[in-house]
Amino acid sequence: MVIQIRIDDRLIHGQVALLWTKALGTKGVVVANDNAATNDAVKATLKMACPKTQKLLVKTVEDAERVINDPRGKEMRIFALTNCVTDALKLVKNCPGEIGCVNFANVGRFDGSDNATKTNVVNSVALNPEELQAARELVATGVDAFHQIAPDDPQVSIADALAKL
Repeated sequence: MVIQIRIDDRLIHGQVALLWTKALGTKGVVVANDNAATNDAVKATLKMACPKTQKLLVKTVEDAERVINDPRGKEMRIFALTNCVTDALKLVKNCPGEIGCVNFANVGRFDGSDNATKTNVVNSVALNPEELQAARELVATGVDAFHQIAPDDPQVSIADALAKL
């Protein structure tokens, strides 16, 4: 089961590798990102950044859905990473009952969209119109959605933040 999906522009980095995998007690990391899965340089970089204590899979979003829904992974504590809300929404919708929560950590800095079109939802989460709509849809699924940079930081409800917009 996926304990948490973390939406983070950088996917795997020090904080994710060192703090979150330990805090969540995971043994596996699934990066669900079409570009990373098809770009050997990105894939190699992610492998270097992932701790040796974690089994890493770098998959397209569609392939990640198959991994998450595979009955053999039901007992495994998995930490999933995406770099955009639309991909996290696909995982939540297509893997019913398999996603524990979604952490909107660092989103929107490197998506290539015009900053003038973005809405600041909470600190370090600036969403373009498509991502904002996906965030609303994700919250409507009922999955626990929050913003939390580090495990010791307080969680901020994404539903509450969206309601204030």
